[in-house]
Amino acid sequence: MKTEDLITMLATGTGAVEAPAAAQRYALAIGWGATGATLLMLAILQVRHDIGHALLLPMFWVKVGFVGCVAAGSLFAVLRLSRPGAKINWVPVALGLPVLGMWTIAAFTLIEAEPMERSKIFFGDTWKSCPLLIAMLSAPVFVAVLRTMKDLAPTRPRLAGFAAGLLAGAIAAVVYCLHCPELGAPFIGFWYLLGMLIPAAAGFSFGNSLLRW
Repeated sequence: MKTEDLITMLATGTGAVEAPAAAQRYALAIGWGATGATLLMLAILQVRHDIGHALLLPMFWVKVGFVGCVAAGSLFAVLRLSRPGAKINWVPVALGLPVLGMWTIAAFTLIEAEPMERSKIFFGDTWKSCPLLIAMLSAPVFVAVLRTMKDLAPTRPRLAGFAAGLLAGAIAAVVYCLHCPELGAPFIGFWYLLGMLIPAAAGFSFGNSLLRW
């Protein structure tokens, strides 16, 4: 968005009118990005061989629900940060509640586990690769969301870049669930979150340059 367009929008008060159109544009960007992430996952990782059995396990859906809620909270943040002057008071709540919920489940899981089993529950079998794979799968979504955001009016580019990266990481984590065999709440609450934070940190670091208008 050009500076003169922003001045006109603020002067005429049309920012709120553009919100539904922005949501539609982000939906399209997420759709294309998620498709790219899925194709990348199928080409490099493939779907877990026992996916039919995994779909019957409650913890599988807890994992999907966790990253899905982070994605929803991130989308809320992205929509707010794409509009000049929009309040972001509820953004920390939207992002923090799913994390707090998963950490609560993780804490109870570790408390109830035998001391010798806690390390295994936390690290699982894929802790070294999980965050990096999520970050890798986030690339198509990250590019699509940033292209959409750049055409809008983010006035806090670092925060906007963080939200865009977190949204990309969360969508990638949803896709990664189809491959990942891990179902432990401590593993999901830490390593999945770390994977989502990698693109978020990249968005924060490069937000000024990527979202300059």
